[in-house]
Amino acid sequence: MKTYTQKASELHHDWFVVDATDVPLGRLASHVAQLIRGKHKPTFTPHMDGGDFVIVLNASKVRLTGRKISQKTYFKHTGYMGHDTHTVAADMLAKHPDRVIEKAVFGMLPKNSLAKQKLRTKLKVYAGAEHPHEAQQPKPFTVEYKVAS
Repeated sequence: MKTYTQKASELHHDWFVVDATDVPLGRLASHVAQLIRGKHKPTFTPHMDGGDFVIVLNASKVRLTGRKISQKTYFKHTGYMGHDTHTVAADMLAKHPDRVIEKAVFGMLPKNSLAKQKLRTKLKVYAGAEHPHEAQQPKPFTVEYKVAS
């Protein structure tokens, strides 16, 4: 048996559209990260950019379970001493709902330069239901999750 390594000429990128309405943030981020990396393909190669493009719609309607909406904070540092800011998830969802999903997906990608490149080019997040990528004819993708009862 030989290990298969995908060549650059064999790369094929599809487009998927995901609706984030009432989907838990972690479930959504893990599915989107797998699509961006290309782990759902049998030709997955870790050092190649063989993943697909993902469009996330209705980012403002994503669900945070438990008390995360009031307790989860996002950290940012300006570079000056003592100038760190902590933003609560409710404020971040109100002002920049796309960043909430981008940060969650980035946390589930490997920490290397290829991950930053994939996140920058392959993930498109929109707060509403409209997107300008109709020409790519994206396929719908549903995130499977169980509702806690």
